[in-house]
Amino acid sequence: MDQKEYHHMLGFLIAAVAGFLTPQLEGPVAGPIVKALEGYFPVMANERRLIAFMAALLVAAILAAAFDSGSVFGVIIGAILGYFGPRIFEVLKKVVEGRRDSE
Repeated sequence: MDQKEYHHMLGFLIAAVAGFLTPQLEGPVAGPIVKALEGYFPVMANERRLIAFMAALLVAAILAAAFDSGSVFGVIIGAILGYFGPRIFEVLKKVVEGRRDSE
């Protein structure tokens, strides 16, 4: 890969890290946002993680734009894979272990 291809991967990686860190951002980031929003309308408990994900994705998009790296598509795919990555990994791990057990 040349330097330009690495540069485009940076946006994807930033977004993947943002998606992965979403659960840790629920308290310190989403908490204050939820408190501010609750002054105007009720926020359901399950929307707290969504707010954390949106904040993380916003920061990832700003960083990707600041570094002029990647495309919107790459940032979105990176965020989705980062968010669901641990669960996808566990499913794949079970599939591989299941194959070993049946052999």
